[in-house]
Amino acid sequence: MYQGRNVRRLVAALAVAVLSGCTVGPDYQRPALELPDELPAQVTLSQTDRQAWRHWWHQFEDPNLNALVERATDDSLELAVQLARIQQARAELGLADAEFFPTVGYQLEANRERTPGASIPIDIEPVQDLLTSTNDQFSIAGSLEYELDLWGRLARQREAALATFSESIFARDAAEIGVIADVVTTYFDLKNAQAQQRILEETEATYAETFRLQKLRFDVGDISELEFRQAEAEWRGVRSELPQVTQQVETLKGALAILVGLTPRELMNELDYGDTTLEAIVEPQRLPQLLPSELLQRRPDIRSAEATLMAANAQVGVAEAARLPSINLNASLASVAANSSDLFTDNARSWGLGASIVGPLLDFGRTRANVESAEAQVEQAEAQYRLTVLTAFNEVRDALNNYALTGERVDAVEQQLAAIERARDLAVLTYDQGQTSMLERLDAERSLLSAKLDRADVQSERLAALATLFKALGGGWESGSSVPSS
Repeated sequence: MYQGRNVRRLVAALAVAVLSGCTVGPDYQRPALELPDELPAQVTLSQTDRQAWRHWWHQFEDPNLNALVERATDDSLELAVQLARIQQARAELGLADAEFFPTVGYQLEANRERTPGASIPIDIEPVQDLLTSTNDQFSIAGSLEYELDLWGRLARQREAALATFSESIFARDAAEIGVIADVVTTYFDLKNAQAQQRILEETEATYAETFRLQKLRFDVGDISELEFRQAEAEWRGVRSELPQVTQQVETLKGALAILVGLTPRELMNELDYGDTTLEAIVEPQRLPQLLPSELLQRRPDIRSAEATLMAANAQVGVAEAARLPSINLNASLASVAANSSDLFTDNARSWGLGASIVGPLLDFGRTRANVESAEAQVEQAEAQYRLTVLTAFNEVRDALNNYALTGERVDAVEQQLAAIERARDLAVLTYDQGQTSMLERLDAERSLLSAKLDRADVQSERLAALATLFKALGGGWESGSSVPSS
């Protein structure tokens, strides 16, 4: 009696467990990371200031740049690919949600069949004629199928689909930040190339005038042929540099056109990227300071890597649930009659109820291998997540260092340029007074040209360093992209 009572209690407990269901597989936990206490940013911005920096490229105060970035975010082919991935992930999430509901189907059927009497093994023709018949059959049926999610397989599938959907959104955000940063830095490179082109054209015009004057002096015998040829060599040397810089300008225009998603027709036409000069671009003077924990939330590539890890973790539960039996319920309701007029009558009514238990019995390790494969994918995703975090912090570190060093270089180049300009002025003055040679004057002019080109380079590097820093810090300081809740 006592043993019988225990058996009944055990059966009742098992029944409750089966009916209530459970979710197998590990629940997600974010990997523990050893983060620094703070980031060495120079200036702290308030929350209000951060909202104003949502469109950080506006801080350069260049309407032409703003228009290019706006077009890039609207028409970039790279972002179009990411948007299609989001749509695919959204559809897969909808499929995972639909798995929780039963499948309801229908079937309409009409048959007309002739049964020949000759198919009956009676070799009597009158009997065969009597057995020959033509029959009609009409049927309308509805069916319902439903899987009980005993082990949480469907729940884990939805968890994985939701994480994949989130990953696609964050991947799109990361791609957008990358596109914006590429547009901004390529734009600065273009302005630098245009500035160098302008410097070379102005220098070429100055050298051409010097060459003309020297030729006049040479023709009247005031100077030697050596001085005349030195002036000619410098002029032609600058002229030889112009085509290379012009080619660089056109190449950067093409690269920028691709980034902003121009059509082939627009690409082949002469494009206008605005008349903003490199010197007119404003350098932002304030930087946001983020806590390391905030960086994990601000950088979409980190969020994307974590979402991939969450999806892989959920797939372990899906693989483990596949090793356990599943219970499927089915029901059908139909009306079957030989005459269509008899459909929906009581005599034509048909119905059925059923249940099935399906599970692996002997699969020679297939399901276990699937679990091990899913667990290995979790290890890969976690390693990739840690690598992404480490790379992100290294990018911030490098960007901050580059920002500081380019500032020092800007100051040094400005001071150098001022000194070289003074030296050039003195060289021209002493040459006009006959105290120095043409070679010394040309050397001073050459040094000034090199210094001006260096200043354009360092100005472009400074602006690019700022753009890289903004990208490393997450590309903006607004609230992150919203994703569906679980």
